[in-house]
Amino acid sequence: MISLNAAREYIADLVHPSVAGDEIAAARHRGFIAAHLAGAILAFAALPMVLLFRGVSSPIEIVALAWLVVPLVVAFDLSRSGRLDRAYMASVTSCIALVLMVAMVTGGIRSFALLWLPVICFEAAFSGSRRVIGVGLTLACLTLLALAGLDISGVVPREAASSSFLLFLSAAIAAIYAALVAMRWETLQARMRGMRLSHEQRYRLLAENMTDVISRHTRSGAVLFISPVAEKMLGVPVRELMGQGLFGLVHVADRPAFLTAISGAIGGTNSSVEFRVRTNSASADAPHFLWIEMRCHAANRAGDETVEIVGVMRDISERKAYEEEMQAARAEAGRANAAKSYFLATMSHELRTPLNAIIGFSELLASTEMQPVEPARRAEYAGLIHESGLHLLSVVNGVLDMSRIESGNFVLDPEPFDFAELIRGCTSLLSLKAAAGGIALVEEVERDLPEINADKRACKQILINLLSNGVKFTPAGGRVVVSGRCERGEIVLTVADTGVGVAEEDLPHLGDPFFQASASYGRNFEGTGLGLSVVKGLIGLHGGSFAVESALGAGTRVVVRLPLQPPSGGGSLESLDVRKSAPGLPIEQRMRIRA
Repeated sequence: MISLNAAREYIADLVHPSVAGDEIAAARHRGFIAAHLAGAILAFAALPMVLLFRGVSSPIEIVALAWLVVPLVVAFDLSRSGRLDRAYMASVTSCIALVLMVAMVTGGIRSFALLWLPVICFEAAFSGSRRVIGVGLTLACLTLLALAGLDISGVVPREAASSSFLLFLSAAIAAIYAALVAMRWETLQARMRGMRLSHEQRYRLLAENMTDVISRHTRSGAVLFISPVAEKMLGVPVRELMGQGLFGLVHVADRPAFLTAISGAIGGTNSSVEFRVRTNSASADAPHFLWIEMRCHAANRAGDETVEIVGVMRDISERKAYEEEMQAARAEAGRANAAKSYFLATMSHELRTPLNAIIGFSELLASTEMQPVEPARRAEYAGLIHESGLHLLSVVNGVLDMSRIESGNFVLDPEPFDFAELIRGCTSLLSLKAAAGGIALVEEVERDLPEINADKRACKQILINLLSNGVKFTPAGGRVVVSGRCERGEIVLTVADTGVGVAEEDLPHLGDPFFQASASYGRNFEGTGLGLSVVKGLIGLHGGSFAVESALGAGTRVVVRLPLQPPSGGGSLESLDVRKSAPGLPIEQRMRIRA
């Protein structure tokens, strides 16, 4: 066993370094070297027996004996050059030449040496070269034809035919050598099967455990192979993805891009495409799609000129979601910037107008040229200054309240109070303004309306803002109705007017800071647009809900629901339920907006 291992190591050391990294090629080289060294050793071992029975009687026999060194020379030439095809060509040619020479002196066409021709042709198959096999077959046929011609011409005497012993000995040695060649062939095939199985196992292990999906496609995009991880990614069995199965799951809008990427890869250009694929969790009513990125390139199938497309697919849904978030953030930043600009423009107007009045009329009162000022005129100027100051104060208070609400610094001070009395008080405050505008202000409060535990000042601000808007946007001869009732543990406050109403496209923006509905409704209205946003914020802090129904020219109806008891921990602006819709529209067309 030790000598056998030493022989294997010696033969392995003779393999040329150029094929050391290729296990199959190295096995071919080792087999060639081992066979020729063993053949030479066997021939030298049989030489004494041949000399004993035949002796050396002719130059041809001397040349045949000298040939015994050829296998050694060829084996060591392969070890030095690494040229297996050249080594096989030299070996086949020299062996057939030896058979021809031996046959010429041992009976020609009846020589025992002819038994070696099939063995030589069979061994040529190990070269893996059709050229070597063709040359070996051609030389073998020519040798047979030459010997047949010599036999017919009488050059080889018939009495020189091989003896039965030599024929038996040659057949035995040829059989043994053919068996060794067959064993060599089987060993090589077993090694190739083992390597193929090992490669397949490594490939399958890689394909099953990597997160990316490997696929092979035809020119039309049909799937020839797809790695098992696709089933985990898409929730679809691999067999259903074969053929056009994968293409059938691609989003209809992305199919042209998918086929374009396949076509680009066929043209020799590595291409990449992003597309959506419907997953198994999707339904017809609510399909769910994954964003997939596929990089593909063309490859020739082994042993064929057929072009296939190899694709590597990766789930990029998280990246797409991040990109959408970034895009939404950029849009939000743009809206914030626009809101800032609108805020500055609105505040500059709302602050400059009362300040100009205060400064102008105070200068008139202080001017010595107008002394003495009539008492009636003085009272008028003082009233205008007072009114401008109140307007300026309301603007500043609105901005401060909105800032405190959005920053979370607005602290409620809940206390029990009579909400019906609050409604009556606020209606009385605005009754004079409504009467001056020719508007009927109607109060409809449910009897025995229970007390509510809430911030009285905030509830008063909510009601006054809603009533002020109703009066402001209702033309003369119109009507504003305020009502209150108790329903399922909530105070339901409703303010409805017959005013100009709000266009459908403006409804989603009601309650946004500094937003006012389009001024193209027939008249312009003063204000900062903070009133409804403050109302929305205060309702949210109470844990209530807020609904607006309006249509252009059909008036507006605002419904506020406030719980009789504040929620534990207080409410927030984020928890406010806001519904905005146009009266009479189907419910599926109404917009539900979470503030």
